Amino acid sequence: MSYQDAREAFAAWGVDTELALTALAQIPISVHCWQGDDVRGFEKQQGTSGGGIQATGNHPGRARTPDELRADLEFAYSMIPGKHRLNLHAFYLDTQETPDRDEIEFRHFAPWVEWAGETGIKLDFNPTFFAHEKADDNLTLAHPDAGIRDFWIEHGKRCREIAAKMGAAQGGEVVNNIWVPDGSKDNPVDRMGARRRLEASLDAMFAPAHDRAHLLDAVESKLFGIGVEAMTVGSHEFYLGYAIRNNTALCLDMGHFHPTENVADKLSAVALSVQDILLHVSRPMRWDSDHVILLDDSIRAMAQELVFGGLLQRTRIGLDFFDATISRTAAWVIGVRNMQKALLEALLAPQERLKQAETARDYTTRLVLTEELKDLPYAAIWAEFCARQDRPTGALLVDSLARYQASVTDRG
Repeated sequence: MSYQDAREAFAAWGVDTELALTALAQIPISVHCWQGDDVRGFEKQQGTSGGGIQATGNHPGRARTPDELRADLEFAYSMIPGKHRLNLHAFYLDTQETPDRDEIEFRHFAPWVEWAGETGIKLDFNPTFFAHEKADDNLTLAHPDAGIRDFWIEHGKRCREIAAKMGAAQGGEVVNNIWVPDGSKDNPVDRMGARRRLEASLDAMFAPAHDRAHLLDAVESKLFGIGVEAMTVGSHEFYLGYAIRNNTALCLDMGHFHPTENVADKLSAVALSVQDILLHVSRPMRWDSDHVILLDDSIRAMAQELVFGGLLQRTRIGLDFFDATISRTAAWVIGVRNMQKALLEALLAPQERLKQAETARDYTTRLVLTEELKDLPYAAIWAEFCARQDRPTGALLVDSLARYQASVTDRG
């Protein structure tokens, strides 16, 4: 079907496809750097695993250096319509120095800032509270040892300063997201003590003031992880309360809740109390396994809540998955494009007509509309969106991804 025919089909429902395409082009998605190298980072010192984070698989082509990772990202962005961001973790520093986590400085990320300026890609940032000898027992900011806590508090302070300087360099906001793996493998007897330590550590970390135009702090919860099955100190309830009290953004990660929970449903609930929301869009399978996202019901529900709830201006959308069983660059491309497709479908919905039926308690009409809308030619609108920005679709996309993967296979 041609774009013009599809446009007329949507117009019959009172939907202007041009408005939807314009809106979609203005929604940036923060692409997560850690998909490109299986969450290993580029620290020169010896690192350790930990934090319940594990990428499985040994598909060839893993980025081994910052330059390889940037090349992979540039290719991925060239396959994705729109203008997007990069979410950088602290242990992806690019330097010949060997600073420990409490010693990192802005200069250790200068090549990333320079690259971002050259490519026009805006950066976001994250402290790295895992894969370190001082986090091996899955305790950092909530550790009973004050010396360990001080180490991680200093790391957090330095990351906030680095993020603020990145924001100043790029002339806008950098989201600095804090997630810590702290928890207990077996049933603790002093949950309150651990949570008081985490709260005090966060307060100390957030104490230095930075320009809000350059730095937006976010806090991220988790239900459980490997090694912290019994209790996670930074639970959803803990961080929801903390974000409200301290005016930080709240991060909702789709993989960090019970598998039966509808994370999209949480958006409107927390938006009444929290001004800024950060999304980590992922696909958990039985647990926080971070599979590449599909264009499935959970993603569609998330996009619809963002659009229908008027939350796009208050929500920063980022991705968070890592799969080493498939091409890592293809994973980025598939994930971002699926998030965009879900947003496009929501933008193309006759929102007011649906809401009017619901307000009138005409649930029959609401259901009929919901089902009939599934037959509309969304693919033709998506193809037009890609064509206008010279991005491939269909077989051309498949061939482009395959060619690039073949070019990096010899990395091992």
